[in-house]
Amino acid sequence: SSRTMSLLSQLEKINSDSLAGQGDNARYVTSKILHLVQSQEKTRKEMTSKGSTGIEVILSTLEVKHFNLCGYVNITCFLVFVCFLFFELLGGGRRASVLVAKGGTQILLQLLLNVSKDSPPNEELMVLLHTLLAKIGPKDKKIGMKARINGALNISLNLVKQNLQNHRLILPCLQVLRVYSSNSVNAVSLGKNGVVELMFKIIGPFSKKNTSLMKVALDTLAALLKSKTNARRAVDRGYVHVLLTIYVDWHRHDSRHRYMLIRKGILQCIKSATNIKLGRKAFIDANGMKILYNTSQECLAVRTLDPLVNTSSLIMRKCFPKNRLPLPTIKSAFHFQLPVIPANGPVAQLYSLPPEVDDVVDESDDNDDAEAESEIETENEDDKDQHFKNDDIETDINKLKPRQELGRPIEELKIYEQFFLELSENFQECDLVSKEPKPFRSDANLGGPIVVPTAGEE
Repeated sequence: SSRTMSLLSQLEKINSDSLAGQGDNARYVTSKILHLVQSQEKTRKEMTSKGSTGIEVILSTLEVKHFNLCGYVNITCFLVFVCFLFFELLGGGRRASVLVAKGGTQILLQLLLNVSKDSPPNEELMVLLHTLLAKIGPKDKKIGMKARINGALNISLNLVKQNLQNHRLILPCLQVLRVYSSNSVNAVSLGKNGVVELMFKIIGPFSKKNTSLMKVALDTLAALLKSKTNARRAVDRGYVHVLLTIYVDWHRHDSRHRYMLIRKGILQCIKSATNIKLGRKAFIDANGMKILYNTSQECLAVRTLDPLVNTSSLIMRKCFPKNRLPLPTIKSAFHFQLPVIPANGPVAQLYSLPPEVDDVVDESDDNDDAEAESEIETENEDDKDQHFKNDDIETDINKLKPRQELGRPIEELKIYEQFFLELSENFQECDLVSKEPKPFRSDANLGGPIVVPTAGEE
């Protein structure tokens, strides 16, 4: 404990000293702190405990400017040491929250922006910075807005574009993009810069290599497609059919069900894309109903695949054409006979439609253009799509209760009121129990006069 505090004091003194040559000392002291953090759990708890200044000292070290000014050649190595120290301190969710509360997100984003100006940027440092941002991102609700204001939004996207074959680098970058995409404004901005097309280059064609990268890419794509603008862009490029093809490939090759999370990620992308009317139409045109129905039937025997069946059912219920009842066509499982159908009435016109026509107009997103513009201007939609709401299920209890209609009018039923006085009379107003003392009746002379005992008699 005293050793750690001594090293932190030395590092704090180095940060306040602007003399040249302090970079070597800073790297030495940081490496010693890193060794203690890696080897002793007690040291990690001490540096992140309440009242400790360990986090503040490390963050201030990242903000030091005079290391760059003095021409320190190995400044990148020094920063790598500090990032490793961060990584070790982020052992749990509470520690990450402490780092966010101390302003660590803003400092890491600024450092990412500074490092990206180098040509080429240091790969090791980029991997570490993105790994740290992916860890603390879910703990910071405003990280998307901070990244956009700081100008760091497109840094991760450009790294992925330029290093598609470098899976070690793009994996943490995709994790950061997934965190950024939880903000609807960021999702629209990234979509305009080609992130949707980029995700499809990563997830297809079918391959069991780098499945961890595939899973992160699918999660990122599902978050991006929650924006109607991105969903429309994906539908226009025919990506709904591509997603169904990829899902069928994984269904056929995953005979041991080891990649259920990847298959579920594909279904989540399809579900996000079918939130708009064009997506549902593209799903029907791509024979999606038959594909999901057949694959769900094959998954019913395996209990661990229930999430796939549930998600497929939600998609099919959402995309199935809506028709009014009764249905006289082959699409109906039952046939209802109406007593009288006027020849020129609206019911007869509906019945004359061919079977493939959807007689219920889908007006769910006719104002998509206006909504797309509002997505850019609205900052309060960060958690808009975090919880899926199934609109197909009625939740109003009053609507679910059947209405009971009386067989007779109320006036005719009043003749029975005399038989159910408890429903109309107020018995509390009737003093049925007398408060006077009960008269004493002799057992020997039941028919004789009533004898009331006096106060002195027992």
